[in-house]
Amino acid sequence: MLQRPDEKDAELDVMTEIAALYYADQVTQEELSQRFGMSRAKIGRLLKRAREEGIVEIRVRPHPGVAGEIEKEFIRRFGIDRLIVAVDHRDQETQRQAVASLVAAHLTRVLRDGMIVAVGMGRNVGAVADGVVTPPNQRSVTFVSAIGGSLRAGEIMNSDHICRRLAARFGGESETLYAPALVETPAIRDVLLQNDTVRQTLDRARRADIAIIGVGDLSEDSNMVRMGWFTPQEVTEARLAGTIGDMMGYDFFDIQGQPSGRPLHGRIMGLTTSELRRIPNVVAIASESTKAAGILGALRTGAINTLATSLSNAHTVLSLDDATRSRQPAAPLPAAGSPHPAH
Repeated sequence: MLQRPDEKDAELDVMTEIAALYYADQVTQEELSQRFGMSRAKIGRLLKRAREEGIVEIRVRPHPGVAGEIEKEFIRRFGIDRLIVAVDHRDQETQRQAVASLVAAHLTRVLRDGMIVAVGMGRNVGAVADGVVTPPNQRSVTFVSAIGGSLRAGEIMNSDHICRRLAARFGGESETLYAPALVETPAIRDVLLQNDTVRQTLDRARRADIAIIGVGDLSEDSNMVRMGWFTPQEVTEARLAGTIGDMMGYDFFDIQGQPSGRPLHGRIMGLTTSELRRIPNVVAIASESTKAAGILGALRTGAINTLATSLSNAHTVLSLDDATRSRQPAAPLPAAGSPHPAH
């Protein structure tokens, strides 16, 4: 028998009240059973349903002492300002959501009226918009696409859609970069960069206070291959040349953070690594366990100020840094924590 809307609403209200008493006020299931005249089994089912329907969200974070020590080491080694780490999850999607929710909380703390946020593309960046659990106080913030669009990326990964979702949750407005994410040749990119509409949007992205980007791993299963940007052969050739990752299409680099994969360069309509270095707070997100080497290369570019990843990734990055540090260039790139040129 179907429930009437008012009956369903009443049940949701009771379920929400029970969840609040149990999780926030530490009322036991036995006490709830007596208070609401229900069996303990039903109370348990309602609490489980409250989690499934998103009324209750349980977060487990690394112990502050553990996270603090790792963050200090990352700051010392890579010159970043902040490390955001989530506990490890076996399921990749759960891991992505865990990292994204911490980034969303970080944005809730640091966003101020009048700020500009440059937004990249990809699943990790898109998950941030969906990770805003409690709508914060509305702000006058402009979210600007820092890379063009792709038909195959869809709403989940395209920068303009992510900008709109972020604006809807935090307040403010979004601005789309009206250009394709990938063009056929660097010459076409140069021409498009002279277009007034494209130039104005990228100029605003360059003046951003914060940038949110993803770190890509160069593999045959990467987003760029799935979207048809590059062929598996091009990716294989780039990897043989030492390319290990990208900052979601902005630029490709090797394990030392140096430019690599020249056949892939100069075809992306978006900010470059040198332009990212001028943004005061570049937040790079990488939740997948396959991206540790890419994270290390990205850190060594000097373009990242805040890294968000998993606890196991953080430990792996430190181990990789130990193993490859002796082969780093003698003249390091500017550290992300160093003063940035004026906009």
